[in-house]
Amino acid sequence: MADATGSEMKLGSFMSEKSAKIFVAGHMGLVGSAIVRKLEDQGFTNLVLRTHSELDLTSQSDVESFFATEKPVYVILAAAKVGGIHANNTYPADFIGVNLQIQTNVIHSAYKHGVKKLLFLGSSCIYPKFAPQPIPESALLTGPLEPTNEWYAIAKIAGIKMCQAYRIQHQWDAISGMPTNLYGQNDNFHPENSHVLPALMRRFHEAKANNADEVVVWGSGSPLREFLHVDDLADACVFLMDRYSGFEHVNVGNGVEVTIKELAELVKEVVGFKGKLVWDCTKPDGTPRKLMDSSKLASLGWTPKISIKDGLSQTYEWYLENVVQKKQ
Repeated sequence: MADATGSEMKLGSFMSEKSAKIFVAGHMGLVGSAIVRKLEDQGFTNLVLRTHSELDLTSQSDVESFFATEKPVYVILAAAKVGGIHANNTYPADFIGVNLQIQTNVIHSAYKHGVKKLLFLGSSCIYPKFAPQPIPESALLTGPLEPTNEWYAIAKIAGIKMCQAYRIQHQWDAISGMPTNLYGQNDNFHPENSHVLPALMRRFHEAKANNADEVVVWGSGSPLREFLHVDDLADACVFLMDRYSGFEHVNVGNGVEVTIKELAELVKEVVGFKGKLVWDCTKPDGTPRKLMDSSKLASLGWTPKISIKDGLSQTYEWYLENVVQKKQ
């Protein structure tokens, strides 16, 4: 399969190299931990993993010496500084600076030390605020970004462009995947700075535990959103490492939309909260619709396997065992 620059990259070799050394950067996070589980499930035996205290990815010299010593064959770059609107507004220098440092250090050292293939992971926030819906890959850089997370988005766009630049100049196999909203085990359930799905799960659980009569949710519940279980993303990452070698980044979503109202009802059901669900329509709704066009990935032969209902049940089980029990 030739990429957009005309260079020929060998496909299908990743899955046949189960003992090849693979560096998963960010293996403690939601995405990285799912990728590690998937690789281990698939029989990969030589994963190189480093915590932040063992390897500071913002340090150019530390990253350089790590690659010089370990010489991984493959790299999956899932490490990033992430956060919600409040964090992005408060620490914009961190969100642009730290992410640019991580990406630049890892991508350059990986190329320099002979890594065969690198997968860089971004986020759907790279797209313009008023992108067409569903959002195709071609919408990148066609309009202004959502101001609340532009610092993070610009760093991620730079990562995509860096992978493309190294492909053009060095004929190096660096690819990028852009996931939609993710959820699953190892998610952040913090009461102040978690995303909508884990926040709802925690609130319904606490309402159930406290025998509350109702749970109040902001907005009308009408906005449409897309959610992908992180184990499906991990499966897509392994697929892309094996089957994709192209210039353009690839959207990773499931193409299924739910309203926030439907999502809240599903979470309420999974948690087993019997009280009322009240919508506070004086609060803002946010963007009315946000859906990725993942037809490119589907045309390559990958489709998600985990339904939202099954995914929520699995996530709630994990939450009970790993968040609730640890507090007790």
